[in-house]
Amino acid sequence: MADLGGVIKMQSGEAPASMDVEEIPNGLGTKSASLPSKPKFEPLKAHEMSDGRVQFRKVSVPPHRYSPLKKAWMEIYTPIYEQMKIDIRMNLKARKIELKTRPDTPDISNLQKCADFAHAFMLGFDVIDAIALLRLDELYVESFEIKDVKTLRGEHLSRAIGRLSGKGGKTKFAIENATKTRIVIADTKIHILGSFQNIKIARDSLCSLILGSPAGKT
Repeated sequence: MADLGGVIKMQSGEAPASMDVEEIPNGLGTKSASLPSKPKFEPLKAHEMSDGRVQFRKVSVPPHRYSPLKKAWMEIYTPIYEQMKIDIRMNLKARKIELKTRPDTPDISNLQKCADFAHAFMLGFDVIDAIALLRLDELYVESFEIKDVKTLRGEHLSRAIGRLSGKGGKTKFAIENATKTRIVIADTKIHILGSFQNIKIARDSLCSLILGSPAGKT
């Protein structure tokens, strides 16, 4: 025990030995110099990204939008075919608008943008409003029904729709101008076109009207 104590005392009394740190020369400089230069690839075209396969989209035409579509066909056809470089045709038998990519389509996302544009027109938006979906990336269409907010029947439902529109559409126009959105009220369905944040503000205003809040407060 005594010997052990002496050893411990000796060890604790000794000065700590200095640690030798071996320096390794950094060879990164020589390695980076020998690395080959980065390859430069040309950006892929739309048909090359999909391995040359043609992509399709179909948009159904509801019966009540058939006549407006006939009148506004050239306004819809021109930006899709000439600017977005997407082939478009009306399938009269199936009553659907058919869209497909072309070899000279600059971006694969153009197909979905055109499908959203055609769908927005079918929901009841004007061509001048719906065409913004082709120009801007951050625009969306959101749809909901009055019964999703509150279950109303009969006269109560009619009054709620009247509150949403206002006299001569005054309330609807006020909400559209304040929130920079476009609103379509089709019977009990409501469609809002705009950016995510603006849609949220417009939806909150419409929901408060449905719940019974007077237009002045909203």
